[in-house]
Amino acid sequence: MAGSTADRRQEVLRAIVADYIASQEPVGSKALLERHHLNVSSATIRNDMAVLESEGYIAQQHASSGRIPTEKGYRQFVDHIHELKPLSAAERRAIIGFLEEGVDLEDVLRRSVQLLAQLTRQAAVVQLPDLRVSRVKHVEVVALGPTRLLLVLITDTGRVDQRNVELEELIDAAGVQLLRDLLNGALADKTLKEGSTSLVELAHNPPAQIRHAVIRASTRLIETLVEQPTDRLILAGTSNLTRFARDFPAGLPSVLEALEEQVTVLKLLANVPDLGNVSVLIGEENEDEDLHDASVVATGYGSVGHMLGGLGVVGPTFMDYPGTISKVSAVARYVSRILAGE
Repeated sequence: MAGSTADRRQEVLRAIVADYIASQEPVGSKALLERHHLNVSSATIRNDMAVLESEGYIAQQHASSGRIPTEKGYRQFVDHIHELKPLSAAERRAIIGFLEEGVDLEDVLRRSVQLLAQLTRQAAVVQLPDLRVSRVKHVEVVALGPTRLLLVLITDTGRVDQRNVELEELIDAAGVQLLRDLLNGALADKTLKEGSTSLVELAHNPPAQIRHAVIRASTRLIETLVEQPTDRLILAGTSNLTRFARDFPAGLPSVLEALEEQVTVLKLLANVPDLGNVSVLIGEENEDEDLHDASVVATGYGSVGHMLGGLGVVGPTFMDYPGTISKVSAVARYVSRILAGE
C-alpha cells in the first residue's frame, strides 16, 4: 500500500478492525462513515472496501452483510499499531500493589497470570523460570532436632526449595554451622549444574566429624537440583474463553486442550522476543493446529541478558490488540522489576 489512497485504505481497514473488535458484528460502509470522520463519499468507502476485500484483508460472510477482518487484515492492523492504549493510573496501581504482595517468585508469577486474565478477560499463561539458568544464592541449614535437618535452597530468581534430611547420627550446633559453610562454599553463585558437580566432590571428601551429614545433605540437594521439572506453567482464566465459544470454528475444546498441553504452550513461550518486545501470533500463524482460531500475545520477563521465562494471553482473533499488547507488556515489566528487587 503506497501513497494517499493507500493511507486512506489503511485508515478504512483500521476502522473496520476496531469496529469489529468492539461489536463482533460485520461492519458496513454506512456505519464507517457515521462513526469515523473519513471525509470521503460513501462511494469511495465502498470502493476501498471492495479493494481491501480483493486483497484479502476483509471478507463478506453473506451477500447483504458488512465486512469482517481476515487474519491477513488483523496482521496488517497489528503491524501498523503505532499507539498502544496506555494503562490508567488505577490499573497501574492495582498491578503493582497486587504483585508486590507476592511472597516469592512463584507467588508473584501466579499473581501475574491472575491479573492478566482479569485485565484482558482472556486465558493467561506464564512459564516458571528454567532452573538451568538459575544460580544458587544461599543454602540455609536448620536443625529441626538432633537427627533431623531442614535444607533451604534459595536461587537468584527468588526460587525457594525446602528439603528435610533424616540423619542416622547426632549433629550438634557446631556441626550444623560447619555443614552450612561447606554447602554454601560448594554452591554459592554457581548454576545448578555446576552446583551438582561441586556437591559430588564435597560428598567424596567430607570432614570426618560430620561425614554422614554431608553425604546425606549433598545427596538430597543433588536430587533437588537435578530432578526439578524445568517446564512448569501456570494457567489462569481459561473459563474466560467460554464467552467466545461460538467464535472458535474448530470448537473451544481443542483450544482448551492445546492450553492444557504443556509442550504446546512452552513452544509458544520459548519463542518470545527479546525483553521489552511483544510477539503476536494470529490464527494460522500458530504452529499448533488447535490454536488456528486463536491469537497469542506474549513477551518475556527477567532482566537484560537474563530472561527467565515468557508470559502472555490466548484469546480469539478479534481481541483488542492495542489494549492486550499494552497490558501484557506492563505486567511483564512490573514482574521483572519486582524480581530484580526494584
